[in-house]
Amino acid sequence: MIARLNVTPMAPQEYLEWESTQESKYAYVNGEVFAMTGGTIPHNQIALNLASALKAHLRGKGCLVVMAGVKVEVSQNGPYHYPDVMVSCDERVGVACPEDIRNAIKLIRYPSLIVEVLSPSTADYDRGNNFTHYRQIPTLQEYVLISADQISVDRYRRISSRRWDLQTYIETETLSLASVDWQAPIELLYEDVRFAENAEEG
Repeated sequence: MIARLNVTPMAPQEYLEWESTQESKYAYVNGEVFAMTGGTIPHNQIALNLASALKAHLRGKGCLVVMAGVKVEVSQNGPYHYPDVMVSCDERVGVACPEDIRNAIKLIRYPSLIVEVLSPSTADYDRGNNFTHYRQIPTLQEYVLISADQISVDRYRRISSRRWDLQTYIETETLSLASVDWQAPIELLYEDVRFAENAEEG
């Protein structure tokens, strides 16, 4: 759900200043900006189901749970992406220098968990380039990919600075996220979700 925008390449600070004046959201990679396009109802419901469950679980624990409208900063030079769900329990969240306060309320710098809900148009990018970018974030402990077409979840967990463990979950299994000390049946993520083939039958 991204589309390349034909604009002059920008430096990171130029992008941040430019995007703050735009009505739409734009990712930023290597000087280029990409428009964030709309998603499907199943995509939105899955993200909302997970974010709501994590919000309830982490209430009062000093963690921040955000959804697609907030971008993540991989480094001060970019890239900048808009994950579907993020969690940060880092004590530095919300702390910023006065001159940086405008950026601090618009982006996350220290996520421990990033989640992307996969669509046919972005699945390869989320598994490839996005994960290459995200694993550069030192605080990131888990990266989760949730299919919006069928009940299937991939969870990548950081083992060391350069090693990640992959576990795939299917229907009837329980998803475990050590980064936020949370586990729940996979069915919870898909509550009220109607897949395309089921929608056609209905």
